[in-house]
Amino acid sequence: MAKKENNNDVLLANIIKGIEEVKGNNIDILDLRAIENTVCDYFVICNGNSNTQVNAIVNSIQKIVSRDLKDKPWHVEGTENGEWVLMDYVNIVVHVFQKHIREYYNIESLWGDAKITSIENKY
Repeated sequence: MAKKENNNDVLLANIIKGIEEVKGNNIDILDLRAIENTVCDYFVICNGNSNTQVNAIVNSIQKIVSRDLKDKPWHVEGTENGEWVLMDYVNIVVHVFQKHIREYYNIESLWGDAKITSIENKY
């Protein structure tokens, strides 16, 4: 079990790095491990200011995770319109929103039992 946790920590760190490299905003990590019947261990949620920035965030995450961990997402969807892109790394699911779409769906509120860690913007 410790190996899985360590892999999650390294993957999380690389995902956050990918978001920060292209100035993604409002990064939240939802720890779902204590909740029964969840589909993954973590959600990472962030937003960009436009469909161009949303897709840049997705590309940055993919590039960094691929380069550093030799891993790629199992599935990606939503890049066509760049409003809400979901990246499925199996144990970690990344949601990259445009700000207004994130506010509308407010998926953090659906997981009220999750421990939420917010990452400060570095810029």
